[in-house]
Parts: sequence; C-alpha cells; structure tokens
Amino acid sequence: VLLMLCLMYFITYLDRVNVSTAAAGFGKEFNFSKTQIGLVFSAFAYPYLVFQIIGGWVSDKFGAKRTLIYCGLLWAIATILTGFAGGLTSLLLARLLLGLGEGATFPAATSAMSRWIPKENRGFAQGITHAFARIGNAVAPAIVVAVMVQYGWRASFYICGALSLVWVLAWAFVFTEDPAQHPRMTAEELAAMPAPKKPNLKTPWGPLFKRMLPVTIVYFCYGWTLWLFLSWIPQYFLHSYDLDLKKSALFASSVFFAGVVGDTLGGIVSDKILKRTGNVKMARSYMVAVCMLLTLLSLLPIMFNHNVYISILCLSAGFFFAEMTIGPMWAIPMDIAPEFSGTASGMMNTGSALAAIISPVVGG
Repeated sequence: VLLMLCLMYFITYLDRVNVSTAAAGFGKEFNFSKTQIGLVFSAFAYPYLVFQIIGGWVSDKFGAKRTLIYCGLLWAIATILTGFAGGLTSLLLARLLLGLGEGATFPAATSAMSRWIPKENRGFAQGITHAFARIGNAVAPAIVVAVMVQYGWRASFYICGALSLVWVLAWAFVFTEDPAQHPRMTAEELAAMPAPKKPNLKTPWGPLFKRMLPVTIVYFCYGWTLWLFLSWIPQYFLHSYDLDLKKSALFASSVFFAGVVGDTLGGIVSDKILKRTGNVKMARSYMVAVCMLLTLLSLLPIMFNHNVYISILCLSAGFFFAEMTIGPMWAIPMDIAPEFSGTASGMMNTGSALAAIISPVVGG
C-alpha cells in the first residue's frame, strides 16, 4: 500500500511540475510573457485549492480506493490534454482540469494511511511518500528536456498521462479499504494496525477547523517556498546565469534531490523524537519551527551574491530544511483527528494550495 502511494506521489508531481520545464517549449511557440507563463503555472492551483477539503471529506466518507480511481482518471486525461493545447486558453483549461483531478489525492492518501500505518510510523510514511513526490520534481526537468529534444514538448505530457493511467489500473486491483480484507494480511500485521474506522461518524467541522487553522497558516508559509521553487527554479538557472537547457535542468534537479533527502530524514527524525520522548508537540511542532528557521538562514546568502555554485548550495540547503517539515506536518492531521484525517489534511493542504496560486505569479 505504501509503495502504491509512493508511486502516486511521484506521478502526480511529475504531472504537475513538468509544465515548468516544458515552458521553455510552449512559451517560445506561443510567444508568452513571463506573467502569462506564471498564470499557466498557477492555474492548476485554483481547483486544487477548492477540492482539498471536499476531496478529504469524500475520501473519509466513501473511501480512498474509489476517490483515487476517479481522481486518477481525471488527472491522467488532463495531462494528455495539455499536450494538445493550442494557446493560452486551452493550456489554462487543461491545467484547471489537472488541479480538479489532483485536488483530493493527498487527503485521500492520508485517509488511506490512517487505516494502514501505525501511529509511531506516521512521520516516516508521510516523509517517504513526499520524498517520492520530490523525486518527481527532481527527475521531471531531466525527463522533460530529454523528451523535448527528441519529440517536442507535447510528447512529455502524453507520456506522463499514460503513466498515470497505468497507476490507476494497478491501484484498482491492489488496494483494499479495510486491512482485514486484504488477502495477504497476517494476524500479527493486523494486530499492529490502527483501530478500524467507526462507520458513519459525523464530521465535527467547527472543532476540527479550529484545531487545524494554525496548522494551515504554517503550511501556507511552507507552500509559498515550495511553489516558488517548483515553478521558477528551472527558469532561474536558465535565465539568471544564461545556462543552456540541459545544464539548467541538471542544476534544478540537484536542488530538488536535496528535498528528497529532507523528506525522508524529516519523517524518520520526527518518529524517533516521538518514540524517545512521547511528546507529540516536540516531535511535530517544535521540529517544524526549527527546520523553518534553518530554511531562512540557508536562503539569506542568495540575496548578497551572484555565484551559481553558492546559489545551488544555498537553494539545496533551503529546500532540504523546508522539506524536513513535511513528515511531521502531514502526521499532525492523523494525530489530531485519526477518524477524519482526510478532511483534516485537506484543511491543512488548503494553505499550500493558496500559496500555489499566489507564489508563482508574484515570483514571476
């Protein structure tokens, strides 16, 4: 189950960030300004924002299996349609459809994890799935450039869309909503699982919103940094240092790979702190605060120099520490509300989705 979710995170990020590298192709073909390219980057985030809480509630109510099958089909079709775009309007519509399809994916995955992952391993599970998302970030520039050089920018979207359809088919056969129904589960494994979800529980919207609001604000701040990186790092190396397309993609990938390490390590460290101290606040909140401070300190030198290698080191360190917050952040909704973790994580991810709308355009 965890492997299937890791692959989903990888594919969804491949599908959403391939556009930032492909922009070198369609931006030139359609003669777009930087602001128009920024609009294409951020269009995805509008429906993605709207469907966070709705998608989380749907996955809590009807199950992660059905939610991810329908969402997967939608995002796969949207990715393929991006390759057929003929200008700004059709590109924006395809990206809006992608945001619609991917809106429920992370809350639904969290809902699935809350049934399959024991409490003391939640930081690791969230960290490793998001690490696969960052691998998607890291390999997307290199893959898209390789495909663009041979077949043009449109082919990169056709390939990513086809990969998404294969994942949906596999998920439909592999996943069971209740661990007890999985044919290969042993009695020992079942004993380690979280308590089965109680049926037909009413969502406590008011108390849940109140508990999740500070988490959502913090996640907006993280999301601002994330979407600035995802949208503009490939273009930053391409234009700020006059590098060629291949070298800029390589430098962008090296920054994103630092995030892969940060995601994995952040989840492991958070779980270790929890096991050693039994203090959830220390394992989650305090760790996030320390990592955010280290992100700030890492990025400051970029303001005062224009050396490409110092920039790579600073951006890599900044992204590493920012991503170390992911494991503890995504464990929080499962800690606060295990029965409503899809809805709670949807509330939290609304912060990042809002940042995804504002950050790429302001950055542009």
